[in-house]
Amino acid sequence: MRPFAELHVHLEGTFEVEQFVDIARRNGVTPPSWDVDELRSRYAFDDLQSFLDLYYENLGALRTEEDFHDLAAAYLKRAALAGVRHTEMFFDPQTHLGNGIPLEVVFAGFGAAVDEARRDLGLSADLILCFLRDLGGDAAVETLRAAMPFRDRFVGVGLDSTEVGYPPALYAEAFGIARSEGLRRVAHAGEEGGPENVRDALDLLHVERIDHGNRALEDPDLVARLRDERIPLTVCPLSNLALKTAPPDLADHPLRRMLDEGLLVTLNSDDPAYFGGYHDDNVRAVTEALALTDSELDLLARNSFEASFLGETDRARFLAEIPGVPGPLEAG
Repeated sequence: MRPFAELHVHLEGTFEVEQFVDIARRNGVTPPSWDVDELRSRYAFDDLQSFLDLYYENLGALRTEEDFHDLAAAYLKRAALAGVRHTEMFFDPQTHLGNGIPLEVVFAGFGAAVDEARRDLGLSADLILCFLRDLGGDAAVETLRAAMPFRDRFVGVGLDSTEVGYPPALYAEAFGIARSEGLRRVAHAGEEGGPENVRDALDLLHVERIDHGNRALEDPDLVARLRDERIPLTVCPLSNLALKTAPPDLADHPLRRMLDEGLLVTLNSDDPAYFGGYHDDNVRAVTEALALTDSELDLLARNSFEASFLGETDRARFLAEIPGVPGPLEAG
């Protein structure tokens, strides 16, 4: 199986319906229904906000360290089966703080699952702490400062949730602090918002990767910059279909143009429990829809490790497992 790194997945977005029911029952939380099929029928969305409303509602069932461990452990086992060798997973501490869950509970549960995956699955895994756009810049700063006692448990910060109406400039202070602390930096941009959000994330937040970035293609100068500076885009095809942020036919997905433009694009699942597929499902779907060749799949695999925050030794080890792609000194 071709190895990949997954760089855009929200742990809270891996909350499968069956697991939600089990954890709700364990914690005495009453869901809208106990019927799995009925609950799953709610997983049809008109836009990003309709998804987020259900997403946050479901997360109210998470209460204990065991819950957070079980959520992350389930994703990590599934990722290993999908051929993912390294994953950098987003999580939203502000959501859980808002539900009355202390940060130490969240970090202990997720951290234990990461340790187990490294030990038992041979899966390289790291956490990226995300700020919720709709809570504003001051809340992002406050959250980052509260999380610093757990600095050894996360490698970077990100920015997610509703994009429209919450430009990158609002979070410059939080990202500046993160940069000074040596944290890696990513941000969702160009999913619903326009290419200006991608540019501002680069210039104001000094991010090293753009999550999504589809709408960057509307600006030729920005495309040239992304290509020349080798800025990674973490693209999520099945998510785009589910949230209607890409054409309804996967054969028209902008991934093809991104590849043709020579962009450093990667494949990811985003919120797989809600959007119909994990990493391998996304790979299969775009391979069929876009008629991707083996060499293009090898390139996407290579891109995923190049775009990661792995150390050079580990990155080289994974890259050596990918056939048909030139080594770093040979690449044009």
